[in-house]
Amino acid sequence: MTDGVPRDARLQPAGAYSVARLVGELVHTAGMTPRVDGALVATGRIGRELDDAQALSATRIATERALAAAASAVPEGAVLTEVVSLTVYLAVADGFVRLSEIADAASAVVVERFPDASLPVRAALGVAALPGDAPVEIQLVARCTGGPIT
Repeated sequence: MTDGVPRDARLQPAGAYSVARLVGELVHTAGMTPRVDGALVATGRIGRELDDAQALSATRIATERALAAAASAVPEGAVLTEVVSLTVYLAVADGFVRLSEIADAASAVVVERFPDASLPVRAALGVAALPGDAPVEIQLVARCTGGPIT
């Protein structure tokens, strides 16, 4: 991050907030939706407009973006070492209850990125709507080590 601006322009916030902040050795991210080149890859409710496969894919993309946001706040010389906490917001149709199954896609991305780290704590919440009609939003807290962490 340079002067508070994310290194990756694709991580520009959609409003008056930071995409990630380093506090001590913890990086807190804003909620990240499944976007590629700035555009949502899917919209609608899981269990209505999106099937499980589409929801799993969107969840993976949103998680990768959240990790990229976290990385944008890591000072030079430091590295992300683990995800401590993961919150998965899912826009779901009435009666959809397989939240944990869809949220497992986010956990899988974290395990792929940090195979030797402990699993993060996680919450999976079903909501009526998310910004831009996104089907998923991922927020995480990651830990970094090394470098000048203040």
